[in-house]
Amino acid sequence: MPESTANRKDWRDQADAHYSKQYRDLDPLEIGNRCNLPFEAGGFSLRMMGTDYRAAFPEFELRRAGGEDDRPVHDESLRVLILRYLCFGRWEPPKGRQLSYSDIPWGNLYFNNFDGRCVKRVERTFGNDTRGFSGIFERNKNLRAEKLADKECAWRFELINDIFMTILIWEGDEDFPPKAQILFDDNFPAAFSAEDTAVACDICISRLKEMKDKYE
Repeated sequence: MPESTANRKDWRDQADAHYSKQYRDLDPLEIGNRCNLPFEAGGFSLRMMGTDYRAAFPEFELRRAGGEDDRPVHDESLRVLILRYLCFGRWEPPKGRQLSYSDIPWGNLYFNNFDGRCVKRVERTFGNDTRGFSGIFERNKNLRAEKLADKECAWRFELINDIFMTILIWEGDEDFPPKAQILFDDNFPAAFSAEDTAVACDICISRLKEMKDKYE
């Protein structure tokens, strides 16, 4: 394993252990009220990119929920993201505005990293195939997506329970490279920090690519 990859894994393992301890010390009813997730049968049920999960309490275990696919999740990035949401996030009803990453507190400080890590990745992955990108949402109704009628290729979809984001793509041609933009409903900053928002987008883009590849 390359040293940089090993270092990232070590950091994620340490973060998982750190936030799991903080999670154990919380009041589950307070978590449920803050995140708008009912506490039932020793855990929380939530959706992430159209997939149902079950987060156990007090010992954190994340499992895919439902049928034969009920199995523990070992993706440390996803585990830490959900742990941080349960520990620190808050659900608020959206007010109808959409925010750029720079509008999120501290987002302007991390924008260059976000642009390279997420926006440019959308452009590379989907920028020359907007039809295939739209097909992801047309086939996967569990993403709770809607096409924005006034945009050539723009989809608003649910990241996690009633917290939505939007990806817009302008397809490239022989004269211009593809361009993309990522926007967030205005309740996003209550749920996720700027750093967590970048992680969430990273996970989201990987999921969308997996869904697209499944049909190619």
